[in-house]
Amino acid sequence: MILLEPGNVIIHNVLTDKFIKPSSMDISFVDYDSVRFHLSTPIKKTEIWLSMAVKCWKDLVKYGALDIVEREFGQWLSKETEEGFDVTLKFEVDQVPELGEARSSLIQRLSLLKPTCLSAPFERAFHAQSTLQPPNEGEAAVPGELMQIHYRDDEAIYVQASHDRVTVVFSTMFKEETDRVFGRVFLQEFVDARRLPGIQNAPQVLYSNRDPPLEIRHLPGLKQTEDVGYVTFVLFPRHFTPLTAPSTITTIQLFRDYLHYHIKCSKAYMHSRMRHRVAEFQKVLNRAKPEDKEIAAGGGRERKTVSGRTFRSR
Repeated sequence: MILLEPGNVIIHNVLTDKFIKPSSMDISFVDYDSVRFHLSTPIKKTEIWLSMAVKCWKDLVKYGALDIVEREFGQWLSKETEEGFDVTLKFEVDQVPELGEARSSLIQRLSLLKPTCLSAPFERAFHAQSTLQPPNEGEAAVPGELMQIHYRDDEAIYVQASHDRVTVVFSTMFKEETDRVFGRVFLQEFVDARRLPGIQNAPQVLYSNRDPPLEIRHLPGLKQTEDVGYVTFVLFPRHFTPLTAPSTITTIQLFRDYLHYHIKCSKAYMHSRMRHRVAEFQKVLNRAKPEDKEIAAGGGRERKTVSGRTFRSR
């Protein structure tokens, strides 16, 4: 299966070009989860603005997104945000690194602006897990803060740390009956994957349809209908070591997009196979058509020459 790229291709390609040949631009585009971007040069062509708007920005700020943006893009972060957006970065072309690894690294990090902001609750949970103490014998474990990121309409990500793990729960909507069928098949494969040899170190995955998992069951307003599914990832410390944490965060963020992308690809493949099969049946039916009555009666078939004359063939 195809793994979706975490970086935004438009940001990467446009900045690669404009840092070399500055020119006026005004480009608006949308990424996964209805995240809006705006690349523009409102003042002069050598000053590039990159703005982003996220539906769950207030949730992310509560969990430290601004601190992470400051850490990653401090010198480029603008105190004045473009109207209608949540964060704005400004670049003077003559101040960006020269051509080479430093510039390529900057452009790559800028293409990851959305995943960088969405990493805030995950980093917070990973840090909290390292500080939580295991319960004493006979005592119940006390979990950490339950963080909620409402990144789409009627869908959310829930992240909670415990003393020995970090639990990530996705709620996802299946708007069509066929999507629910395909979704269940895909998600059951995730559940069964750890039984295969060689990938026992993968995170544990649990799937429930309609009924929310215990970690979030107490929250008000959760939908319990047939078109709602809950996917739970159980991350253990080996999944978020200093070396593996960045990859884990960017990969798990794309889970919802990965799932629905492959559902759509599967439906498109099934439709193409159905159309091919119908075309083959149509050929069989065309070959099975009976001869004309005149031929069956021995009268021959009426034909026309190029000049328009009519004759009967035997």
